[in-house]
Amino acid sequence: MPIQHFPPPPGVKAPPLSFGARVGDLLFISGIPGFDADRNLPDSFEAQFANVVINFKRVLDEAGATIRDLVKVNVLLTRASDVATMNVLYAGALGPAPYPARTTCVVVALPDPKMLIEIEGVASLRG
Repeated sequence: MPIQHFPPPPGVKAPPLSFGARVGDLLFISGIPGFDADRNLPDSFEAQFANVVINFKRVLDEAGATIRDLVKVNVLLTRASDVATMNVLYAGALGPAPYPARTTCVVVALPDPKMLIEIEGVASLRG
């Protein structure tokens, strides 16, 4: 089964990875941090979360999917104090239940010291 890769857009500085990889009816989305279009990280958790959602939706859209096609999500946070806020923002971004299966982890650090959140996921492309 061929693998379809979704590389970073031209001109976007990114580590050596695909933003997403499709295998059959599944789309695996790399961890998406809260960078804006200019690759800046806002200071607030809420702004970083909003950027994650924007960037996540771009990968899903490019693959022909929507946020409602997510079946599994992993959320990485650097501060346990952001869990309650993340739950409210997450529910707002994904819309009404049912929600995808999810794991939320609080980690010591992410690749950039200013990163407060990173989300990865798997979407079904069955339509």
